[in-house]
Amino acid sequence: MVSFISWSSSALSHCPAWSVERMSLEVSSLKKQLDKWDVAYHQQGVSLIADDIYDQLQDKLQGWRQCHQSEDTENPQILGIGVFSHPVAHTGLKKLKDETALADWMQRRENLWVQPKIDGVAVTLVYRNGKLAQLLSRGNGREGQNWTDKASFISAIPQFIATAPPLLTLQGELFLQMDGHNQAQHGGLNARSSVAGALMRKSSSPLLAKLGVFIWAWPDGPKSMIEKATRLQEMGFSLTAEYSKPVTSTEDVAQWRERWYRMPLPFATDGVVIRQEDEPLGRYWQAVPGGWSIAWKYPPQQQISEVKDIQFTIGRTGKITAVLQVSPVKIDDKWVRRVNIGSIARWRQWNITIGDQVTLALAGQGIPRLDNVIWRVNQRHVIIPPAQDKFHPLSCFHHLPPECEPQFLSRLIWLSSSKGLDMRNISGGLWQSLIRYGYVNDLVGWLSLTADQIAAIPGVSRERAENIYLQFQSAKLKPFAQWLQALGFPQIEPGATHWQALQRKTLAEWRLISGIGSVRATQIERFLRHPEIQTIADILSQQRITGFSPEE
Repeated sequence: MVSFISWSSSALSHCPAWSVERMSLEVSSLKKQLDKWDVAYHQQGVSLIADDIYDQLQDKLQGWRQCHQSEDTENPQILGIGVFSHPVAHTGLKKLKDETALADWMQRRENLWVQPKIDGVAVTLVYRNGKLAQLLSRGNGREGQNWTDKASFISAIPQFIATAPPLLTLQGELFLQMDGHNQAQHGGLNARSSVAGALMRKSSSPLLAKLGVFIWAWPDGPKSMIEKATRLQEMGFSLTAEYSKPVTSTEDVAQWRERWYRMPLPFATDGVVIRQEDEPLGRYWQAVPGGWSIAWKYPPQQQISEVKDIQFTIGRTGKITAVLQVSPVKIDDKWVRRVNIGSIARWRQWNITIGDQVTLALAGQGIPRLDNVIWRVNQRHVIIPPAQDKFHPLSCFHHLPPECEPQFLSRLIWLSSSKGLDMRNISGGLWQSLIRYGYVNDLVGWLSLTADQIAAIPGVSRERAENIYLQFQSAKLKPFAQWLQALGFPQIEPGATHWQALQRKTLAEWRLISGIGSVRATQIERFLRHPEIQTIADILSQQRITGFSPEE
């Protein structure tokens, strides 16, 4: 798990509004968590977190450090036991943000090639006089673990190369060989963790026989990529020639990136790497990103975001839902700023507060979904949710007291929706304005509004006010059954014709109706007898709404 991130001064605009003391506390806490994951990965071969999520958290840590103007003075990489120096350092890769950044990088370079960025474990192969002498893990780029004893179980690694120069150093990726793997459909399938686990085991794993190797660097090798790939193929490393493609434009790179993302491949990938033929001598390579190659990763299926606020919505029936306000993130082609996580009980199970880092994905129909709380801030912000016992199907038919306004607004939105009175272009924003300026205080107060009153609302033109007024007047002519549904009657009654007829029915009579059980009958009885509903029915009677006028 190695991530190289380039920071600019624009990152400072995203600094949390924390004190110096708290920033130091949170930076230390996040680093400890990342170190634990590093130990598990590098010493035990267990990946406890997805690689792209790890990279994003490292990104977050570096950003906070820049806010705090502090540097990581410790060794950023946890090594396994028994380390050996690489003959040539592993340089790592910077990661491009988008195609525009790719264009900037490409315009200063020539003789470029694109390769799939294989999702495996980076290694060094060292051959002396044709014989495999060392297989080393990448480690921190300067030193790595000695896995030479595992090499004999990996048939993809030649044990002897007759045509090799006296000293041959190769860098590449050990990967889990797959049959027609489609990255777009199946993702990484935790392939990297499987490879690392097999290599970390003290005893040999049967999985070693299923590993392949892709050589992506030959320090001090042939200058030409064509010659390099041809020589590698002759030595037994055929994939480099097959999956190295010349490119001259961003369109070329984008086409190969999209093609490899969706076509069947023998390995998992997480993007592409663009390389230029011209490389410095191996002795100048350092364990930092080199300027001659760069990565353009696939968009992650999950994104990390920070919880900025937690709000609670109250539906028309009194159901309370927790909604996370998060830092905007783009998943696929959709920007996500809010995530519904369900009930108060569910929110408490998640144990989420402001500042926590969460992973988000898109569920069916592109609906944002909370997948995990990947890291919790050390200092927990106490949030008091609404009292659940105050809200129910028969509460808040008025906008006062103030805590009733969310449920009252939900009732109005339902009333004007296609499931209610089907009033076109009557939105939640309009209802909020009518409430704010004192024109609507109860569920049916809008029936008595004039066009002049509506036009007096700031932002509402005379023409729009006339259209709203016509919608309100037309609602008076809607069928009785539609009015019942708009008011929240617990049972759809398409055959109902009059309010007083409904009130005359006893609880026992409701229970006898097909499809209405004891629970629903009790709900209907409570609805019909509730004082607020009685008041609304009287107002509708005065307005001569069909079905509410006194029976003759």
